[in-house]
Amino acid sequence: MNRSIQLKQLLNSKETLVMPDAYDPLSARIIEQAGFKAVQCSGYSFSLAACRKQEIDIGLAENLALTAAIVQAVSVPVMADGEDGFGGVEQISKTIEGYVKIGAAGVNLEDQVLDGQPGARVLDAGLMQEKIRAAKRAAKTAGNPYLVINGRTDALRTFPSKKDGLAEAVRRGNLYLEAGADLVFVTAVCTLEEVRVLVKEIKGPVSIAAGLGNNIQAFSINDLKECGVARVSLPTVAICATIKALMGACEVVKRGCSRRSCKRDGCAVARTLDG
Repeated sequence: MNRSIQLKQLLNSKETLVMPDAYDPLSARIIEQAGFKAVQCSGYSFSLAACRKQEIDIGLAENLALTAAIVQAVSVPVMADGEDGFGGVEQISKTIEGYVKIGAAGVNLEDQVLDGQPGARVLDAGLMQEKIRAAKRAAKTAGNPYLVINGRTDALRTFPSKKDGLAEAVRRGNLYLEAGADLVFVTAVCTLEEVRVLVKEIKGPVSIAAGLGNNIQAFSINDLKECGVARVSLPTVAICATIKALMGACEVVKRGCSRRSCKRDGCAVARTLDG
């Protein structure tokens, strides 16, 4: 089955699709082997793993190469992180063609202004609609009209008033669906009440990122499932777990732990050191 069709069926089912974010082929394969039905690529994790100062330091060519390696490593659908499309409307066809060519099942496209300047800003909603329409046309031309477009809005975090930001996120979400997006990803969601409003007022599948500093104490994945969220992304779980595990392993090596204590604790590092 076309993986985009498979991804769309998962998103439109009654079961919430939980998608941990991979940053390389190994993390993607571990996610698949853990039983998850799809994998999300993370531009943020790409940049962190590559030791780049900013996410925008990962350009289109490098993003495509990283995403292609992940697609090739798994048999489940992979959603690419297309950032802002890596340019204006005129760039979208080239960007989408690249993702179709490597076999991505879907692509995130965001309305955040990515120019490296401080503060969060978003594109004019009409311009973002043009990008989404261009993406749908490009996917069809490139041979995969089923490519899932995840219209992301950062509007919620651009308003001093949360109420105004939430209203704008809802407005944009519906505009993006009208333009052809298959689902709407709202960032910076901090409370379960915000989730409920978004699911109720956005007229299509809603995606929420969980496990982040701004919401990890506010709601669980099960809470999001109960609210009817179509997709839950976990943007940092793989990279953060890797960092924590490796730091712990290095600390064990540095301490030169004893064979006895490590056998008791099940420490593979010490067993390796001892031969």
